Amino acid sequence: MRKRNIVITGGAGFIGSHVVRLFVNKYPEYNIINLDKLTYAGNLANLKDVEDKPNYKFVRMDICDFDAFYKLMQEEQVDGIIHLAAESHVDRSIKDPFIFARTNVMGTLSLLQAAKLYWESSPEKYEGKLFYHISTDEVYGALEMNRPEGIKPPFTATASSSEHHLAYGDDFFYETTKYNPHSPYSASKASSDHFVRAYHDTYGMPTIVTNCSNNYGPYQFPEKLIPLFINNIRHRKPLPVYGKGENVRDWLYVLDHCKAIDLIFHRGRSGETYNVGGHNEKNNLEIVDAICSILNERRPRADGKSYKEQVVFVKDRPGHDRRYAINADKLSSELGWKADENFAGGIVKTVDWYLDNLNL
Repeated sequence: MRKRNIVITGGAGFIGSHVVRLFVNKYPEYNIINLDKLTYAGNLANLKDVEDKPNYKFVRMDICDFDAFYKLMQEEQVDGIIHLAAESHVDRSIKDPFIFARTNVMGTLSLLQAAKLYWESSPEKYEGKLFYHISTDEVYGALEMNRPEGIKPPFTATASSSEHHLAYGDDFFYETTKYNPHSPYSASKASSDHFVRAYHDTYGMPTIVTNCSNNYGPYQFPEKLIPLFINNIRHRKPLPVYGKGENVRDWLYVLDHCKAIDLIFHRGRSGETYNVGGHNEKNNLEIVDAICSILNERRPRADGKSYKEQVVFVKDRPGHDRRYAINADKLSSELGWKADENFAGGIVKTVDWYLDNLNL
């Protein structure tokens, strides 16, 4: 395998730190440059186990800083970019959409333009280069939840038994699904996706875009649903559930996502889009039930009551999409990817990790 110099943006974040760890350990011949601004969700402690590896380097940088990134491209002779850096919390985007437009749109454009100028100036041009952009299923909008009782989906997933793998509607997100974002966050990600594809179509830059479902697992920032609930349960704080808790998301264990990123980076076709989903549709109440059940067993309340008593229903947020569900058949059929973890097993591993690592 040839030597490569790869920048992973957002590498101190939740998904990014897992990707950095995977590439550093699996590909010792690669030089992995972790580029992160270290805002509220970035934490280098996530990567303590690889920080001394000879093929790992951390660079603190804002992806909107075009000059600094272009200089880094030259100094490190970068031939691959895995772009994960983003503002990613819908609630934050509702309060301040400008920072989402700046980071997710202009930041992505800054990286693309720097990569274009550097790669086009090299003798081999775009040969052996790749700009891989990781995005979200939220760009597709919302699906109808016309099967509230749950039905067997039209596709199979080895990680999901029929008991744990039901669909709450007849339709799914495909790579050909028309974009219809409803929040400032999803609108900013949709725009960045379009810029990546535009650089492929206009300049011939080798690019790939993937759209993933909700990730969960170790190292996630605690404002996200699952770690927030785990933290609140143990500190006897309320568990805030939007609306009636009926909103459905497809849950993807983060290590399965990393496996897909690895596979797509090395074998994916330039100019293509791949959906990455966990095939685990769950509504928010099901998530609460799962977490409470595990913690009732692992760390029972002194009064013997269930942690579910801490659930409080709060006003739904504006534009809250009812259902997301990904069909990842293209990724499975073309590249042979399959998720290893179903939700029943993944949520136990996730809760146990937080109990072991956060002194809960």
